[in-house]
Formats: sequence, structure tokens, C-alpha cells
Amino acid sequence: MAFTLRQIQYFVAVAEHGSISHAAKALSISQSAVTEAVRFLEEDLGVTLFDRHPRGLNITHKGHQFLRHATAILAEVSGARRALEHEGEALTGRLNLGVTSLMAGYVMSDLLARYRRANPLVDISAIEDKGEYLEHLLVGGELDVAVMVTSNLYDRHALQVEILDVSPYRLWLPIGHRLVAQDSISLDDLTGEQLIMLDIDEMGEAAVKLLSALGTRPRIAFRTRSVEAVRSLAATGAGIALLPDLVYRPWSLEGDRIVSRDVSGALPVVQVGMAWRKGSPLSPAARDFIAIAQEHQSAQQR
Repeated sequence: MAFTLRQIQYFVAVAEHGSISHAAKALSISQSAVTEAVRFLEEDLGVTLFDRHPRGLNITHKGHQFLRHATAILAEVSGARRALEHEGEALTGRLNLGVTSLMAGYVMSDLLARYRRANPLVDISAIEDKGEYLEHLLVGGELDVAVMVTSNLYDRHALQVEILDVSPYRLWLPIGHRLVAQDSISLDDLTGEQLIMLDIDEMGEAAVKLLSALGTRPRIAFRTRSVEAVRSLAATGAGIALLPDLVYRPWSLEGDRIVSRDVSGALPVVQVGMAWRKGSPLSPAARDFIAIAQEHQSAQQR
């Protein structure tokens, strides 16, 4: 018997939450139902989707590959339902979007694909730039909506914000690092470690400020604007990284493993969301983009 959409939803929830219990709580169902769904998928696909350990589950390389297909399947089904609900109400017009560098690859691509399928007649223009400049364009009316990190906006009074996700910072380590075996990692354990900085969307600045404020002087090994470079460098032991969970993937492009670990203490979080000019009427095309983004986030949380 082939697997079901519900089993795919349960698998995605486990992958997102890292444990059966957390996924079951988020789905408001029993742990046994989630366990059975994952077991069925593994038997049906003939692969191990998760490695089990005392603290929860780690998604395997095969599991990570299936996760990309699973999320695409769920998005397509949601889009099909929405298209039927709005049949005969095709939107036209223009949509001007802004996006920061990090959000372009990790958030905007999926949203744009869903929006284009739902509204093929809307003319879309998107610009990628720094958050501060996108805010300027929003306030000036040159952009309808921007997808960006909303936890560090400069002009909150002029903008309406819709949070799509809250992503905590975590520690990235190569598989053989001394800290991987520790049950608990503190910021003091990071003293003297080489830090790889991601210099987009203020990620690097946030990590350095965090360590400096807590008395851990960072030693910068590498600065880059490429997330893939961070993965490759961290996986091969060139340094460690502190980055939001949003951009974590367990494998580098070369196939090397990257381990993600919690750090005890008050680590910051990154708020990912949309912003538009407060008090300004939104076009139907812009309102529908916001609605699709909200639906997409709700689907991700189910």
C-alpha cells in the first residue's frame, strides 16, 4: 500500500521538530500515530529516514532528500485546493516585492512558486537588497511587500509586520568535533573556537555581538556571504558557526556531515516575516501574496 498525504505531513512535522513527542504535540495527535506513520514510510520507501538517539531523532541523508519532495508534495496539494477555491477569480495587475539575501533562497523561492501558480496573470517584479534599503522602498511606496528578517527593523512605526517564522540560533559543528559528544554545551565551551561568519542579513554581526556580550571573544576564521561556504567550512573543521535553524541542512555540497546543537543560555532568535507600509491600501495582488504566505506558514506548522 502506498503512503498517504497524512503520513507525509507527520514525517515533515518530525523532521521539523526533531522528535516524535514534539511533532505529536504540534499536530495534537498521539505519539503512537506519528511513530507508526514514520515506520510505515521507512518500510514503504525501503530507507532509514531518521537516526534514533536518546535526545530525539536526526534526519538521515536519505530522509533529507525525501523531505524536499515531501514539502513540495504538500505545497502542490495546498496550491491545487486553493486554485479550485478561487477558480474564476483570476487576479491581474502588478506586484512589486523586496527580499533580503538570506530570505531569497530559504523563504521567497517557495512563496513565489506558489503565488505564480495561483496568479499566473499578475506581473511580478522582485528586488534583492539589504533590509534597511528595502524598508526605505516600502515607506516610499516603491514596493508592495518585502520578505525579510523582521526582528531588527529600523522603521517599525511606519511598517506593518506579519511574522512567518521564529528561528532560534544553534551551533554548527563538524561530525568529529569535541563538543558533539557533550550532553550540554554552554557559551563558555566556545571560548577559543574559530568562528565562521555569514555576512548577510546581519547574521554575522548578531553572532559576534552575542559572544562578545557574554564575555567570549570570538576568533574570526572566515567571513562569507555564502551559506554553502559556511556548510563546507564547518563540515571540514575550519571553524564553528552560530546561525538560525532556518538555514541548517545536515550535509554540505561535498557530502560531509554537519551537526547542529543547542547552546544553553539566552541565545537570540531570528524573526522571519513580511513587511508593508502601514496605513497604505494594499492592491488585490499584494493582499493575495500575504494570504498565500500565511497559508504556507500554517501548512508548515501542521
